[in-house]
Amino acid sequence: MNTRFKLFIVTLLFAVTTAAAETAVIVHPSNSASIDRDAINKIFLGKSQSFSDGTGATPINQKDGSPIRSAFDKNVLDKTSSQVKAYWSKLMFTGKGTPPEEQAGDAAVKTAVAGDSGAIGYIDASQVDDSVKVVLSF
Repeated sequence: MNTRFKLFIVTLLFAVTTAAAETAVIVHPSNSASIDRDAINKIFLGKSQSFSDGTGATPINQKDGSPIRSAFDKNVLDKTSSQVKAYWSKLMFTGKGTPPEEQAGDAAVKTAVAGDSGAIGYIDASQVDDSVKVVLSF
């Protein structure tokens, strides 16, 4: 086999594995608020700044361009990543909002959520442990 073909096969296998990975939306274990897909959507689009129990919500995104962020944008926010970027650009330009904080990957998001009782983020479901609580999987 030539090198190009091997690289193609490895890339294809990675894409299939990434596409099949389950994503978990996580919060701090002490968070007892009722959190559904609609509430998550509103928090990550800046339409709500708190959970159903009144506790302040701090959304934490994965790095822009990452496959997990694209999946989250599509499955939870019902938008493409480009649409989300345009949405936040408009809000920032008009002074009506600031996009969620970004972290570099699953470990960083999990650490941030585990350390902040008001945080909400998303990670690969295989990375979940008892330092966080899952409120939605897709």
